[in-house]
Amino acid sequence: MRCIFFLLLLSASHSFAQNLSLNSYPKGYFIKPLNIPASLSGNFGELRPNHYHMGLDFKTNRAENLPVHAAADGYIARIKIEPFGFGRAIYINHPNGLTTVYAHLNAFFPKLEAYVKQQQYKLESWNVYLDIPMELFPVKQADVIAYSGNTGGSQGPHLHFEIRDTETDTNLNPILFGFLIADNVPPVIQRLAIYDRNKSLYDQSPKIITIKKTAEGYITVPSTITVSSDKVSFAVTSYDAQSAAPNQNGIFQGILYDNGAEIIRFTMDTISYYNTRYLNAHIDYKTKANGGPYLQHLSELPGYVNSIYRQQKGNGVIRLTEGTAHNIRIETKDAANNAATLRFKIQYKPSATAPAAPSGKMYYPFMINVGEGSADCEFYIGEGGLYDSVQIAYRRSVSVNPVVVSAIHTIGAAYIPLQEGLVVRIKPDSALLPGKMNRVLMQRFAGTKKEIRKVEWQNGWAVAKFNSFGSFQLVLDETPPEIIPVGFKSGQDMSKASRLLFTATDNMGGIKNFRAELDGKWLRFTNDKGKNFIYIFDEQCTPGEHTLKISVADEAGNVAEQVFTFTR
Repeated sequence: MRCIFFLLLLSASHSFAQNLSLNSYPKGYFIKPLNIPASLSGNFGELRPNHYHMGLDFKTNRAENLPVHAAADGYIARIKIEPFGFGRAIYINHPNGLTTVYAHLNAFFPKLEAYVKQQQYKLESWNVYLDIPMELFPVKQADVIAYSGNTGGSQGPHLHFEIRDTETDTNLNPILFGFLIADNVPPVIQRLAIYDRNKSLYDQSPKIITIKKTAEGYITVPSTITVSSDKVSFAVTSYDAQSAAPNQNGIFQGILYDNGAEIIRFTMDTISYYNTRYLNAHIDYKTKANGGPYLQHLSELPGYVNSIYRQQKGNGVIRLTEGTAHNIRIETKDAANNAATLRFKIQYKPSATAPAAPSGKMYYPFMINVGEGSADCEFYIGEGGLYDSVQIAYRRSVSVNPVVVSAIHTIGAAYIPLQEGLVVRIKPDSALLPGKMNRVLMQRFAGTKKEIRKVEWQNGWAVAKFNSFGSFQLVLDETPPEIIPVGFKSGQDMSKASRLLFTATDNMGGIKNFRAELDGKWLRFTNDKGKNFIYIFDEQCTPGEHTLKISVADEAGNVAEQVFTFTR
């Protein structure tokens, strides 16, 4: 029977995904993964920093260790354990060509937990991403596979649940599979923004319009809006909620109509992780980066590839003529087809003041953009890097920090988003000794945010890649990390203790590797959320005297080591 079961899995593995359409999701194929009433703290397509939310967040009533059930028959195909992101996660492949994902788990079921621990010791790594042979862990629908938790990037106890196309790894909206989650509540529209599309989105701030809810829907105040641009686009702040939960979750669709004709819509039905960073083309990134609200565009930016938008009569940019008012209607919907509607008129009146000409060099989507900041700085933006045309300024300044071994090079502004990495090349100060080049890092900072990269040396240039604009400099890091035992000291009797705990700090904030050896053999320490390194006493530590060696390396290659003894 087991052989027949796996033959069925293989033969059917792509059939569903290849024929997917919005109306073909099989209702009832999957059951909900928790055996409590379904309530959501997050839904598919919800707006998050630099990414869409790619699944459903099921509430666990603020509790941990609830049994997590397999949503359908299948087999456990992958396991991921990482300090951030999913924390501890299970991937199950199903015969219909789909994969379900269960994340932020505290523990797996016992046999799987033992297998994963064995693999961690084999690989000498707590952080693992394991492909599991399909015959090892077959599961039936409703089997207990794990226990819920708060691991990884979770901000509170819940279960993150996804449904993916197994072949392409594209995420599908789980709500469309018919989970019984009561929703009779329409979305709420909070604000409207209008943009002058004769300019780059990043060279302006939008015109924010007050809106009011009436018995017939939402209207603007005033009802007719006059603009000084003959090309405009719109964005809205809108959220949704389910009947049983007050959380402000994401909307499923946004639709723009001009004089009764649909122009464009976006739909949160399928998004791949490869494309999830394109959220920054879907929102007004500049407004959000400057501390404002999320504004979702009702226009498709030229650099948004494989987008969630579907054009009917254009890309969402409305062309206006003087003296002619356009009747605009915007609808936002949830996946249960509850809708909110905003209506207003817009008309164009030319301004007496001529628009200012661009003052800097323009950079464009789908071009390899090369910037020559100065004799000691160059930068490159790939052809897929920009969402809209934009001016990118450059400024050079001098640092007085003794560990900084270059000038400070400010490239662009942090409110200009990038889809692909920005390659930065910097020449160090002539005083940098060649023997110290292997301890040089490139640091990016913008406001209070800082990040570092190990550089690659190319003919005297230090090269690194970043995902954002900002200020860049080379720093010399010769300071090793610091290892701090918490709650015990060398030579201590630990026979009544349940665990060992360490923290590791670094002057540049970049711990690259932590390794523990007990009596010369690798010992598994966890590192959930990247905070503490914890070993729970188990069969690896037998009664008697032991030697524990801790080694920690930073991004620059500096290493700290300490040796402790204890009795168990």
